[in-house]
Parts: sequence; C-alpha cells; structure tokens
Amino acid sequence: MLTIEEIKAKKQELSKSLHSKGDEIGTLWADLFVPRKASSKGELVATIISNGITAFDTFMLVRKLFDRYGHLFGRDKKRRRR
Repeated sequence: MLTIEEIKAKKQELSKSLHSKGDEIGTLWADLFVPRKASSKGELVATIISNGITAFDTFMLVRKLFDRYGHLFGRDKKRRRR
C-alpha cells in the first residue's frame, strides 16, 4: 500500500515527465512546418510544384467532403449530388 506522500511524489514525477514530453512534441511539431530553403533552382521549382499539388489535392478533398456531407453543416439538401 502506498502512502499519501509516495502518491504525491509519483504524481509530481509523472507531471514533470508529461510536461517535458509536451515540450518535446511542441518543438518537433514546430520544426515540422518550418519551410526549408531550396539549395538550387530545380529544388525550388520542385517545392513549388509539390506545394501546388498539395493545395489542389486538399481543395478537392474538402469539396468532395462537402458534396457528400454538406448537409451536416446546414447546406441545402436539394443541391446534393451523387
């Protein structure tokens, strides 16, 4: 059986561990979305094309989802296509 002091110590230890993990995840998340500079013109063009394709793909996905599930967001049911 654990005493109250042992439980409090374990709680503080877990809280510190959780806080440090949260900081580490925050740092990794921020590093994930930092734009990297292209070292050559070819890489710059490839990056621009990749970003354009990603934006178009995202737009098409959102459009498809709204066409199918737009009624959940208050859109008119008559406009629904299949």
